[in-house]
Parts: sequence; structure tokens; C-alpha cells
Amino acid sequence: MMAIRIAVAAMLFLLVAGAMLAMFAWWTSRGIRAALPPQGRFIIAGDVRFHVHEEGEGPTLLLIHGLAGQMRHYTYGVSRRLSSQFRVVSIDRPGSGYSSRPASMSADLSAQAAAVASLIDAMQLGPVFVAGHSLGGALALTLAVEHPRCVSGLALIAPLTHLPEGGEVPPAFRALTISSSWIRTLFAWTVAVPASIAGSRAVLEQVFGPEPVPKDFGTRGGGLMSLFPHQFIAASRDMQAVPGRLPAIAARYEELRLPVRILFGRGDRILDWKINGQALADKVADARLELVDGGHMLPVTRPELTAGFIRESALETHARQAM
Repeated sequence: MMAIRIAVAAMLFLLVAGAMLAMFAWWTSRGIRAALPPQGRFIIAGDVRFHVHEEGEGPTLLLIHGLAGQMRHYTYGVSRRLSSQFRVVSIDRPGSGYSSRPASMSADLSAQAAAVASLIDAMQLGPVFVAGHSLGGALALTLAVEHPRCVSGLALIAPLTHLPEGGEVPPAFRALTISSSWIRTLFAWTVAVPASIAGSRAVLEQVFGPEPVPKDFGTRGGGLMSLFPHQFIAASRDMQAVPGRLPAIAARYEELRLPVRILFGRGDRILDWKINGQALADKVADARLELVDGGHMLPVTRPELTAGFIRESALETHARQAM
């Protein structure tokens, strides 16, 4: 009888604790949404409700962010610097930030590229010059390989282009390796928010290092939005879908017949520039790799340099097309 009472008490404690954690996650998300509301408009394309931010006039640039990020990585300082010469379209990837995707939609690179291609058609952008950071670089490459009519050229910033040997996941992203969908959802709505808050310093030091994390990254750079439960779920699905599709995309890099410019920080602690930068440059006929001092988060830590890289890459592409 005593054992039954203890078991019931433990069950009630877990239920109450879980409910309290879920309420904390909801309350935290509500506060972040109020402080960091959507920056743009919403467009439905390819079953995705895309959050799209536009500024400037001229030839169009499409900017795609990386894993667990959102468009504020670009609106932090890159898009404004480009808007004097270009129409700059920044998006939240499917499921990230304020873009939503149905639970039935695959998170793999091909499904996301098809959705972005539908967005390009809906906005009548193509063929468009695309810039992609980190996982956004892998998505930009998938878009160019599988939907070449949509893309005129690529500027890739610290892009993921090949799987690491052994499939090792950077420590900063190991929490995203939960494979069970229901455990992932339970974790996202209970433990993930307080755990992310407690471990944020260590995670950000790895993602940004060797460069310092800007003090306003949480707000101006949208870092606080990583606390959204749906953001955790989407990032986990995105990361786990990569191995199933990236090797097939990488096998087709040699088919690319468009300018591909690659920017990498020598001190990048997330992606190795030799595996992901030089290896891509070696496979694409019209590719060029540029190395600079810095880490993985160049759009935030070096917005002027990143904007200059995108600008020169796009202008070179447009000049060649005009000949």
C-alpha cells in the first residue's frame, strides 16, 4: 500500500512539474513574441506560411538563414547595408521564426527547397541571386541543383556542404538529436526552455567563437526566439533530416553552372572550412573560396564584411549576365 501511495505521489509531482514547465514555456514565448514581433508580411507558398521581410529597390537578393535561426540574423546589419543597391528579401525558413510548416511536411533539404522555389514563383523573383548561411547554404545549394531556373548565382557564408566524417554533431546542437517526435515535443514544452536559458552562455560561445557574442544578439539578432518550443522542434527535425538528403545533393555539385562564392571564417568552431568550403570549391567549376578572420556567425559579428561579400558576388553575377 505504501509503495502505491509513493508511486501515485511521484506521478502527481511529475504531472504538476510538467504543467508548470509548460506554463513557463508558454509565458516565455508570449513575452518574446510581444518584444520581437514579425518584421514583415506572410505569403503562403508550397504549403508553408512564409514570413518575408523586404527592403530596398533594385535587383533582388534572397537571404536564407541557418539552423535554429531566423531572418534577424540578416536584418541585424546585413540587409540594411545592401538595400541601397538591391531589393533585399529575407525569409524565415519553413518552420523557423514566424514561418510555419505543416507537421506532415518533410524537413529535408529537397522539401524545403521546393517550398522556397514556390515562394520565388509566387513573388515572381526568379531567377534570383541567393545568399545562404550555414544550413541556409545547404538549402541554397539544393535550390540551385534541383530548381536551377530559380537561381542566378550563390553567395554562401560558412555553408554546410558535406557531412562531417563520422557524422559528429557539434556540442552546441546535441540537444537537437532527440529522434522520437513525442519525446522531442515533450522536451520542447518542458525542459528545453529552462535548460536553454541555463546553458546559453556555453552554446553561444561555441557558435560565435572565437568572436564575442554581441550584447544585443538576443533582441536585435533574434537570439531569444530560439526559446520558442516550435523553434526547437523545427531545428531538431531540420538537423536530423540533413544526412538523408545532403549526400545526394553533394553528388551533384559538379552539375552547377552558375557563379558560387564562398565565405568562411578561419576560426569557425561549427563547420570546418576545408570540408565545407574548399571541398565545394573543388567540385564547382565557377566557385571561389574566401577566408577571413572570424567564426561561424559572420552575418552578425561581421555584417559589413558579409554585406560586402554578398554585394560584390551579386554585382559580378549581374555584370556577367548582362554581357
